This record gives sequence, C-alpha cells and structure tokens, in this order.
Amino acid sequence: MTDPHEPQDPVTRHPRPDFPEQEQSHPGWTGPMDPPPDHGEESYRGSGLLEDRVAVITGGDSGIGRAVSLAYAREGADILFTHLPEEADEARETARLVEESGRKAIAMVADNRDEEQCRALTRRAADEFGRIDILVNNAAYQMAQPDGIEAITTEQFDRVMKTNLYGMFWLTKMALPHIPRGGCVINTTSVQAYKPSPPLLDYAMTKGAIVTFTQGLAQMLAPRGIRVNAVAPGPVWTPLIPATMPETAEFGKQSPLGRPAQPAEMAPAYVFLAAPSASYITGEIVNATGGTPLP
Repeated sequence: MTDPHEPQDPVTRHPRPDFPEQEQSHPGWTGPMDPPPDHGEESYRGSGLLEDRVAVITGGDSGIGRAVSLAYAREGADILFTHLPEEADEARETARLVEESGRKAIAMVADNRDEEQCRALTRRAADEFGRIDILVNNAAYQMAQPDGIEAITTEQFDRVMKTNLYGMFWLTKMALPHIPRGGCVINTTSVQAYKPSPPLLDYAMTKGAIVTFTQGLAQMLAPRGIRVNAVAPGPVWTPLIPATMPETAEFGKQSPLGRPAQPAEMAPAYVFLAAPSASYITGEIVNATGGTPLP
C-alpha cells in the first residue's frame, strides 16, 4: 500500500482515462464500476480532528458521501447518513466502514424531495445524539440531456430542483435548532456552478444556487457562531457518473490533471472545513477541481 503521507504525483496517483464504457441504471452502484472508486479505505488516517462530534451527511451511501463518512469517522465523529431505499446495500458498506473505525453509524432512508422525511431525519439525529455538530448537504441528482433544453422534462426539472435545493433548504432550516455554537454546515456545490456543461443545464443551475445560498447563509448565521461553507468538486468518479452520463470513457480527461478525482480526494476538504481549527473560515467555497480555474 502506498504511504498516504509520502509525496505523490497527482497526475498518476489514481487511474486515468480512457476507461471502459459503462452504463448503469440510476442511482448507480459502486461494485460494477471499472476502475473501482477509492473512498480512502486503505489510505485515510485520522488524527482526532473531529473527536466525539456528530455529523449528519446526506447521500452518504456511496461516492463523496461515503468518503466523507469514512474520513469523519476516522477523525472521531459519529455519523448519521441518508440513502435511498434502493441503495441499502451501498449503505451497509458505508456503515461497516464507519463502525470499523470505532464510531457509531446510523444509515437512514430519506429522500430530500420530501419535507416530512427531512424533518424525520433531523428529529432522529437529535433523538440519537442530542445535537448536530456538522451538517453536510451532499445528496444530489443529475441526468445529462445531450439533446438540449427541450429534452429536460418537467418531471426531471422538479426532481433536480427538489433534491438539490429544496432538500438542502429544508434540512438546514430544520437542523439549526440542534446545531450548537461552533457547529457548521457544509454544502456540496460543483465546478458546474461556474463552468456549466450544456447537457447538465438544470443540475448546473442548482449548483450555482448552492454557492449563493452558502455565502448568504454564512452571513446570516455568523452571529450565532455557526459557520457555513461549501466544496466545489470537479469531475469525481462516483456511481452517479455511469448512471447519468451517456459516455464515460473520457470522463475527467478535460481537467488539467488529466483524470477525474477519486472520492477519497474530496474528503480532506470536508474535514478541513468541519475542523475547529477552521474557525475563521465561513462563506467560502473550496474548489477541488484538479486545476480548473474558478472565480
């Protein structure tokens, strides 16, 4: 195993395209992916940065959400994460990784599009742990439409907006009574917020809105001692890609590093923003794009 503390070439550290073409039904699963995603299972080492904290992470069953759940657990946090009913097998694997790290894992079925399910999520977290120190709004939906805006149905548009925006708004609002001073909210935006790809028009719209929401809410909550930040990933190799993109062979090749990120490469940004040492950082967007310049 490569020592994660040794300097490594970011160009060659992880697999580079061309990848085999692959397609899955939504929401996608980790197992069939080639190459397999790296969530930090063998590489992430914690140092107690989040000792005895409580984190709620939406979409924690796979991809970035799994990597963040794993990293937070290895930093000492207990985790409640959400998943869809069809993602139960993926959720069990994330829970196993958290529990093997010596922390409590609660996998909860919840759909961001449903306000009552969002309320039940925050209630469960409060009942189980008494508070929410870190809220990570990570769950998202996309479906590429290469044939243009005419191909985006109202059903798809509603699903993208409700999953990516309504759910984030509801959960944040409902979680706030349980977030103490010193707590934080971390949202997942995207390179798409600044450099939208035409086939992802509706998704890119929501990611731009998340930037604005993050910056505005940070100012609103600063007097309450609650920080709000976001991470803007570039292309990341997660099950969402073969489940929502028409071509996967060259995915991520356009980044200056010439490859997509692995989920494990996103997790340190979420750890940094959650750590008490980041106490003067709020209203910021941490760009993790493999070198693609963003504003």
